[in-house]
Amino acid sequence: MNETLAPIATLPTLDFNDVAVAFESKSDKQLAERYLLFRAMNNPTLTKLGTSLLAWAIRRRLPIKGLVKATIFKQFCGGETIEECLPVVAELGKANVKSILDYSVEGEGNEASFDSVVEKTLQAIELSKREKLISFAVFKMTGIARFGLLEKVSAAQTLSSGEVAEWARVKARLRKICDAALEADLPVMIDAEESWIQAAIDSLADEMMERYNKHKPLVYNTIQLYRKDRLAFLKASFAKAEKGGYYLGAKLVRGAYMEKERERAAMMGYPSPIHDAKEATDRDFNLAIEFCVERIDRIGICAGTHNEESSLKLARLVAEKGLPLNHPRVHFSQLYGMGDHISYNLAKAGFNVAKYVPYGEVKFVLPYLIRRAQENTAVAGYASRELRLLIAERQRRKATKR
Repeated sequence: MNETLAPIATLPTLDFNDVAVAFESKSDKQLAERYLLFRAMNNPTLTKLGTSLLAWAIRRRLPIKGLVKATIFKQFCGGETIEECLPVVAELGKANVKSILDYSVEGEGNEASFDSVVEKTLQAIELSKREKLISFAVFKMTGIARFGLLEKVSAAQTLSSGEVAEWARVKARLRKICDAALEADLPVMIDAEESWIQAAIDSLADEMMERYNKHKPLVYNTIQLYRKDRLAFLKASFAKAEKGGYYLGAKLVRGAYMEKERERAAMMGYPSPIHDAKEATDRDFNLAIEFCVERIDRIGICAGTHNEESSLKLARLVAEKGLPLNHPRVHFSQLYGMGDHISYNLAKAGFNVAKYVPYGEVKFVLPYLIRRAQENTAVAGYASRELRLLIAERQRRKATKR
């Protein structure tokens, strides 16, 4: 969409081109490091070669951890442990930007790894009791449940007796996380994943929202608006929440599995669930924002987006509705290491803003890091946009020192 958003009288300082605000916390050295990284990611050939070599080197157990940790890991991750993330959380907090600690280790698919993810999530929830700069907990269902089981439940296939017991353990893990979130009064987000396992995730999210969202949105389901059916799903979810007497928690994103979704649909001969054009995704995302703000008395919304237009649209809707800019049920979120021009300017204007701060051992978060590099290259102009902003700030600083 190319909708032109009119200026808002109550938001005179909200300017996503204000690079001084966006990079105020970054030293000249940090800016230079970020510039070099995004310049590399702006080259698709270099990015493809670099990520392939990185994956190969890790598989061969070559001693490159120090190099990775000092470059791409440093840019997109808070640390290898929660403790290592604390300086990042504190630094973000100075600018009124809160954190969402995201244990970004890909699940190994066994019961021990599932229990480990639960414990990591509980640690983040426990930390929030003393560290008020944590605004949400988050996890993936594939971190606590086997992919094949989620796939089978999503397809409404009959489970074996062993799988019935396995499913019960999944629900027990989920309740353990939600119980801790309730006790800490910390909202928790369930991430969205591939469409062929999403029905099971949605069912679990609905069950948890009905149980825990009676008084406020504590559990949030994630809705990927690049799917053709998700705007209707959002509306149906709200109707279900209204009927059930609970609040709907909705994290709105565009989506992260586009290529995989289209390839699988083509291979298996069914229509792609993904919008054919980006404009349709943008339209549905913005319509979803409008839907939620109009019903903000019964919905908690977190807009997880690096899109300036959608961010400005939500800011404008909040102002036009006469809501406090820091309304407790309206949040913005961007990934750590990206979109600082959105995060920091929104926070300065007074909105609730949080950064997803991934963490985990370097070798285990490698898939996440590779996706970040690939997405920055694949999304039209994204690395170029980050690069343009970095160049503008470096030039601004140079001019002020003359």
